[in-house]
Amino acid sequence: MSPPDRPASRGLRLAGAFAAVVAIVIVAWGVMTRAAENARLHEWTEAQALPTVAIVAPGSGENSAALELPGRLEAFARAPIHARVSGYLKSWKFDIGAKVKAGDLLAEIETPDLDQQLSQARADLNTAQANAALAQTTAKRWQALAASGAVARQDIDEKIGDSTAKQAMVKAAQANVERLLAMKSFARILAPFAGVVTARNTDVGALINVGGGAGQELFVVSDVRKLRVYVNVPQSNVPSVQPGTAATIRVPDRPNATYAATVEASAQSVASASGTTLMQLVVDNDAGDLLPGGYANVRLDLPGKAGVLNVPASALVFDAKGLSVATVGADNRVTLKPVTIARDLGKVIEIGSGIAPDDRVIENPPDGIANGAEVRIAAAAAKPVAPKDKKKES
Repeated sequence: MSPPDRPASRGLRLAGAFAAVVAIVIVAWGVMTRAAENARLHEWTEAQALPTVAIVAPGSGENSAALELPGRLEAFARAPIHARVSGYLKSWKFDIGAKVKAGDLLAEIETPDLDQQLSQARADLNTAQANAALAQTTAKRWQALAASGAVARQDIDEKIGDSTAKQAMVKAAQANVERLLAMKSFARILAPFAGVVTARNTDVGALINVGGGAGQELFVVSDVRKLRVYVNVPQSNVPSVQPGTAATIRVPDRPNATYAATVEASAQSVASASGTTLMQLVVDNDAGDLLPGGYANVRLDLPGKAGVLNVPASALVFDAKGLSVATVGADNRVTLKPVTIARDLGKVIEIGSGIAPDDRVIENPPDGIANGAEVRIAAAAAKPVAPKDKKKES
């Protein structure tokens, strides 16, 4: 019975050995697979620990910008018309809004006092002329008696002097008449230039006083074919707003319309109270859409600066050390470079100093980025794969 038992026990031992080998192989494979998975997980974790950033090159093109400021519209020429003579308004010919030409009669003033003064002056002139004629005749007669010796030379000289004085009195009287005639001409109030009557502050029968001081302006004539636009430009923007700078005008009463204007002059001084410089623009108003005295929104087109580097506004880093830009070197490590701002254009910032044209600037640096930190470049980095996906591949 013993011989048959030996082959059976030998088979069992072989089967057990085979099972042990298989178990060892399975355990070894599991250990190796777990080790590889751990290595892949470590690699993925390390990759995830590095921030991925997008980089941009500093721009060097000219950036156009605009400056929007409130302004006020004024007539290109405005003439408040006062009376030069006193009296009563006899009539007026044009009301507000009427278009007039140069020399048109606006109103007439009755001047009874001036008329009496003119009549008296003319009478004084006639008297002076008569006295002068008599003095001249007398002087000639006395000069004729000089040869006979019947009169003294002193008397002759007195007669000649009296004639000369009477002639001077005639000239004075004539000048007084001409002065009053000139004053009388001001009783007709004329338009000084072509324009629009923008004010009428008198009526028929009104007492008219000599204007300038206490006298009220009777009419206002404005030339509105072109308008002046006045804006106060901040001192920091004054160098960019030179004569000839283009501008766009908008007014509240015509919200869908725009009007082209041009900077014509600058006050060349800064108002200490506001820190601004007064600028004058000119806008055509042939259609009469714009009203003098009104409010306007002025958009000034500022020229770009050639050769100035610019970066996106999101690239700026503000920290305790100030303003800087994060750049990436050849070793993919960060270098923070302090910069100064030349001009803020909103989405784009012009840099005054601190960066070079060949710098690789991080477009949107992550929070807490520091010098020497390693980053991954978005364009060059492969998207990391999660360990779960790699397990499926295996």
